[in-house]
Order: sequence, then structure tokens, then C-alpha cells
Amino acid sequence: MTHRVALLLGSNHFDKEYYLYKARRTIESLVGPIEAHSELYYSEPWGFHAERKFANQALIIHTVLKPEQLLHTILRAEQQVGRDRNAEAAERAQTGERYASRTIDIDVLLYDNLVLDTPTLTLPHPRLAEREFALRPLSEIAPEWPHPVTGLTVQQMLEQVSRDPSKQI
Repeated sequence: MTHRVALLLGSNHFDKEYYLYKARRTIESLVGPIEAHSELYYSEPWGFHAERKFANQALIIHTVLKPEQLLHTILRAEQQVGRDRNAEAAERAQTGERYASRTIDIDVLLYDNLVLDTPTLTLPHPRLAEREFALRPLSEIAPEWPHPVTGLTVQQMLEQVSRDPSKQI
């Protein structure tokens, strides 16, 4: 059985477009085919200060992987693309911020209409409804996908968050 999954790619590396391209290719080879991808969207870092803006892109993929398998495969894909979690930890320690600059970040936003809360994975993504930088690209390719808890579509969530100036990209 295949599952429909929404992912968000993000990078604020100086060569961010290359890393997003490399992530798409790696996801296709490790996870499954890409049904659709959004354009690139640029935004200020969310939750921390950094010199460079982020590029974000939403993907809809199909996979046979179960949620936990998908998470582990996504973590492996990030590593293959060049994510250095030790460098991120060092930056967080230096700045005291919760988040840090990233070569690549891949978040699982939605997995079918599944609701899941384990020690390692929460679906849908717990901060999806408050992140315009995730909702805007996702609304381009899946505006009618409903949030499995609230029932709001991606488009409706985007409209809500867009009205809140503190959350705008």
C-alpha cells in the first residue's frame, strides 16, 4: 500500500537551491516518487536569527514506508545531502537559540490523514498551522488537503496564519 505524504524542504546555506535539488533527488531514490513540488519560497529564519534567508519547498510524495520508517529514511537522506547536526548543535550552544542554520532540513508535514504521537514522530507536524513558510508552498500543491485534527484545509490554515502579522514570511 502506498501512502501520500507532504514534506517541507528548507535550507539557508549559501547554495540553498542546490541543496534543495539534491534533497529532491535523494528523496526520490530513498523514499518514493514525487507527485508534485512547489516553487521555491524565501523567508526569514523562524524562531532564531541568521544572516541568510531560507529557501523552502513543499513536496507531495508516494511511499510504501510506514511513518517511523519514513522518518528514519528522511534522517538518512538529510545526512546524505550534507546536514551536519554537530555543527548545528555548536551554533545553538554558541547563540543560545533553539534553532540553527541548516544545510538541509526535511520535515514530514502530513502522512495520509494519520494522527500519530510517538516519542520520535508527531503527525501532522505539530507546528504546521502556525508556520506560513510551510503552509504557503504546501498550499500551492495541496490547498484542499485537510488537517486530520482540525479539519481545516491547508488553504484555510494559510489564510488564518496570514492574518497574524507575527507569523508572516
